[in-house]
Amino acid sequence: MGRGRAKAKQQKVARKLKYSSGGTDLDRLRSELGVAGDARSGSSGSNDLYEEPHDDLVDRYADLADKYSDSDR
Repeated sequence: MGRGRAKAKQQKVARKLKYSSGGTDLDRLRSELGVAGDARSGSSGSNDLYEEPHDDLVDRYADLADKYSDSDR
């Protein structure tokens, strides 16, 4: 008989999650995860966050690209 109560409680929780307004406190989440705030995140829509790692990868693997492009010719 206890299964009915457990199922009703699960449905209540699922309904609450489904229809909630999504009031996620992102600052609290950052502090719980230990992520430091990034000063660039509030910039005017630039994609600097994605450009740096890409440039780093290009520099790191440029010699390999030259090596394999020369061997194909």
